[in-house]
Formats: sequence, C-alpha cells, structure tokens
Amino acid sequence: MKNTGQNSAPLPSSSRTSSRVDVAIVDGGMVGLTLAIALGKAGLTVAVIDRQSPDRLTAAEADGRASAIAYGSQQLLTVTGVWQKLSETGSIREIRVADGALSGPAGGLVAAGLFVHYDVKELQPKVHSQTSPGRPNHGQSSDGPAAFGWMVENRFLREALFARMAEIPTIIKMMPSEVTATAADDYGVTITLGKGETVRCDLLVAAEGRQSALRQAAGIGVTAWDYPQTAIVCTLGHQYSHHEVALETFLPAGPFATLPLAGGYRSSIVWTERRDLAAHYLALPGPEFVAEIRRRVGEHLGDIEVLSERFSHPVGLLLAKQLTAPRLALVGDAAHAIHPIAGQGLNLALRGVAALAEIIVDTARLGLDFGTSEVLQSYAATRRIDTLTMAGVTDGLNRLFSTDAPPVRLVRDLGLGAVNSIPALKRVFMRHAMGVRDGVTRGTLGELPRLIRGEAL
Repeated sequence: MKNTGQNSAPLPSSSRTSSRVDVAIVDGGMVGLTLAIALGKAGLTVAVIDRQSPDRLTAAEADGRASAIAYGSQQLLTVTGVWQKLSETGSIREIRVADGALSGPAGGLVAAGLFVHYDVKELQPKVHSQTSPGRPNHGQSSDGPAAFGWMVENRFLREALFARMAEIPTIIKMMPSEVTATAADDYGVTITLGKGETVRCDLLVAAEGRQSALRQAAGIGVTAWDYPQTAIVCTLGHQYSHHEVALETFLPAGPFATLPLAGGYRSSIVWTERRDLAAHYLALPGPEFVAEIRRRVGEHLGDIEVLSERFSHPVGLLLAKQLTAPRLALVGDAAHAIHPIAGQGLNLALRGVAALAEIIVDTARLGLDFGTSEVLQSYAATRRIDTLTMAGVTDGLNRLFSTDAPPVRLVRDLGLGAVNSIPALKRVFMRHAMGVRDGVTRGTLGELPRLIRGEAL
C-alpha cells in the first residue's frame, strides 16, 4: 500500500540486510502483534522486531498470566482473524464483586453483606436492540452478548497471534533482533539492528512495555508511581465448577480475583498483596501456599490445588506524558500501565491499537503520510480521555478498598449496595466491564473504533 508516494520495496529475504516497510513495531507481545495483524490485514507492510524468539514468547514458563478479554476486545480479535485461532477460552457470564476481610492468622474470608452481582443475561435485550442489521454477531447470541468477556491464557493468545500473523504475507518477523539505534527525519525512520541490518519505515511504534527504550530515547517523560503491592499469579485446579463466574474480593492488602478458565475446573488467581508480605507467601511450601489461597477463595470450589508455577509482578501506574514523538507512536504499556484491579489493562491497550490502526489505514488509503505529527496527534487526542479515565478509576478503586477504616468501609459497602440495587446504574457498570460503555457502537466519549465495534477497517 502506498502512503507517502513512495513504493515499498518487496519484502526482504533473510539474506538481505535492509528492509523497507510501512510500519515497524518494536515488541512481539500481545499488543504489538495485534497491531501488526490489523495493519497487515489491511494491506500495509509491517515489520515486527523483538529481541526474543516466538518460541520463547509462547513458552509456558515465560508468562503464567491469563488476560480478561472484554467483549469489545473480542470483537477486535474476531474481525482480525485471531479469535478463531484460539484453542480454548473461558467465558465470564457472571461477575461478583464483594468487600471482605480475613478474620485472623488461621481464619478464612469474612465477606461484607453488600456486594455487586452482574449477570450477562440482564444486558442481552438491551445490547441486541442496539445492534444494527448486518453487523457481525461474533460473541453474541440472537438475544445479545454471550458473555461479559473471556479468560485467555497469555501464552495461548500469543500462539494464536503468531498463527494468524503467519497467514499475512505483508508481515515480516525480525525475531530475535535488537534495536540498537533509530534516526527519524521528515520522510521516515531508519532503524539499525544488532546484526547491522537496517529497516526503513514511515512510522515506528513502541510497544515494548513500561521500560520502553524507544520512549526514553525520544525524551518522553512519564507520570508514574509504585503501589506498595505485588500481584501473585497462578493457576488453580478445583473440585467443583466455577460456573463461568468471576469473583473479585476487595481485601485491605488489595483485590483477590478468581477468574474462570476454560473447562470449568480451573481458575486463574490474581492475588494482590502487600509487597512486604508477598515474598513470604511466594516462598511458602506448597501445602501452606494452598492453605493461604483457600483462606481467600473459601469452600465453594471444593478441594483445590495449584497447577502452575507461581508468578509475581510489581504493581504500579504509568502514564506517558505524550503518546507520540516525530515518526513515533506509543501503544500498550509503553503508553500506559494501570492497576490490575479490574483486569482492564490489556483491554485499554487494545482500544489504543484499534484507534491507531484505524487512523493509519484511513490515512494511507487517501495516499497521505500517516507518520506526520498532525496524524499522530489525532491518535493521541482520541486516546487521552479514555486512558486518563481508566487510570483514575483503577487508582481510585485501589485506594478506596485498600483500607480497613470503618467509616471508609461503610461508605464503599453502601456504594456497592447502591450499584447492585439500581438497574440503570448497574447496566452502565456492566457495559464498562464489556469494554463497550454505553452500547455496542457508541461510548460515553464518542464513537468507538471500528475494530472494537466488530467492523473491518
């Protein structure tokens, strides 16, 4: 596809030392690969550069996490052909959120009387009535959405992304390769790799995560702080079915989430704990570690066992002060990282992918240069409010619930009870959980990107 009046050279063989593509994406993670597929499917030439090989990125020991894929994100993955490649997904048809506490060193969970319970059946007629004729119906029945979202193990999502990417001839993998230098000018970017190879592109996309070297090299500052918390992640096997219910209990140390995986008898645990205690829990012998999980899970799943390694991740907030620089755009954790309290980090990133892909493709189809500052600023403008809102909500929820002061507990429990008892307010929160806000096609902040609406670019 043309964009600046220059024809892209044929995609290179492995023996060549230089390449010419429309877009180069640094990082072969879930966000970068999704963007590459969206752009490649629309006809652009894309290079994906990562210091790790695909085999390493899809290894079980590389990442034990599972991601909550909201309805809107599932629409994006379906229309780009990724969802069809997934080997297994676990539906979330109900969500239960409660305030709680641990009764003592040996005691179990004590839940407050007030909670919020979401059931996707409450939304089905409303969503169905807003679905226009002829629109894709992925993920929903004739009566509305099949689920609020789906739990997908990260390694399986990466496998699906690589499988889909292999079907798109305009995408080339440069993995493993390491970026050693970049140089932007008025007409594009030259990227130098560790083996002396060079890549020339119209736009460079940084998707490498919170410590993005490209963001730092561009001089883009961040607003960031650490929470005194660590997220402990593992996969749990259990005697009784989870019945496709996601449970999140707010404890003084942080939220404890039990998230349903495929098959009914496995769940992903995301246990946010005080950082000074997390190392202690992670080092416990197996039976003692299981006992601590049981204290927080309760008895409703029956006998439990830990099926995976224990993974841990520091918890913090990061917001890039700019999403763009000359010939550079930030996506994913390079642009923003939020608290995992609502499982919305990847969904926020995928909305950014959808917005950037739409702007790039629409501009390229007009024969214009999508790497200019004017075009990139339009991308930044579309993401500003959504990003700040989600960062503020997750930060506020964590601060509100990470205290056991009686007056604060009373206020938040009354708030949970109010949401649960007011249908209109409850529907608003349920739509936010689905990633579609006020409906399938429109959000409170305006039109959602086409890919999030399940429409092709």
